[in-house]
Amino acid sequence: MQFSAYMGEWLYGEEGYYKNFKAIGKAGDFYTAVSTSSFFGASIANYFYRLLEDGQADKNGWLIEIGAHQGYLLCDMIQWLYTCDPTLVKTLKFGIVERQSEVQKAQLKYIEERFGSDIKITHFDDISDIEVNYAFVVANEIFDAFPCELLKDKKIAIVKEHVIGWKEAPSRTLEWAEKHYLTQGEVALGYEVFAKHMASGIQKCDFVSFDYGEKYVRNDFSIRVYRQHKTFPLFDEELVLSESYKKDDITYDVNFGHVNEAFIDAGFEEIIYETQARALIRFGIIDILEDFSKQTSQSNYVREADKIKTLISPTMMGDRFKMVHLKK
Repeated sequence: MQFSAYMGEWLYGEEGYYKNFKAIGKAGDFYTAVSTSSFFGASIANYFYRLLEDGQADKNGWLIEIGAHQGYLLCDMIQWLYTCDPTLVKTLKFGIVERQSEVQKAQLKYIEERFGSDIKITHFDDISDIEVNYAFVVANEIFDAFPCELLKDKKIAIVKEHVIGWKEAPSRTLEWAEKHYLTQGEVALGYEVFAKHMASGIQKCDFVSFDYGEKYVRNDFSIRVYRQHKTFPLFDEELVLSESYKKDDITYDVNFGHVNEAFIDAGFEEIIYETQARALIRFGIIDILEDFSKQTSQSNYVREADKIKTLISPTMMGDRFKMVHLKK
């Protein structure tokens, strides 16, 4: 089968990696910004609040997260919005795009633990199921989990019995590669359909997404496997695909140029693209930390400050991760 189908089965097939709830953080295979600090969600919510204050967003609209894992990010955002203006949790509606029933149950359980019965969540199985007038949509690390083809020397990867081979690439892949000056690397599949579904169902939308990658083509393979915080390039001799298949996470660097092109073609405009560090600082994460310091002990402040350093330090998540704000 083509590698994209193999990766799709790996992540989303029967007993796939994301089929059931996965631990993220120390007990899992990797960390995310969400698992690092609750201030990540608070700063994004602060940005959303500014849009609401400026009349650029609708207080009677929706706040929707895509790929919410356990629900930490959405809950952190709701908590901060309540701090800014308690009436917002009454006027806004909240949703999560998640098709896995077991993950939905885990999310609802956690949200109830955080807020009791005060916050109601609507689950959407797919982005195409959403039909609303306005939504602020947030996603953290979703585009790296779209299946992709691997291109090299005008050939695409195929997999047979967990061994990678190569065959001539179809003309549409070669045309895309030539247009984007790609000679070797990943070609993500599904961005265009995803963007069109979001555009068709949400009349007015602010979409804010974080992921690791760049806005240009690297012409190299970034695809890799994560296992208990260890990284294995896909073509590493130490990696045995049959042993990692569906058990470990598989991912690659996002080509934000491809993401933006898909959304612009669907009717969005790019508001800003920048590093995670610049985005979070602009969203107010330092101000939020300083307010926190006035209400807590020195030890708690230092602990949270260290977490935020992980989010914004250039040598950690700060520069490697990017934020894009797309608007329709």
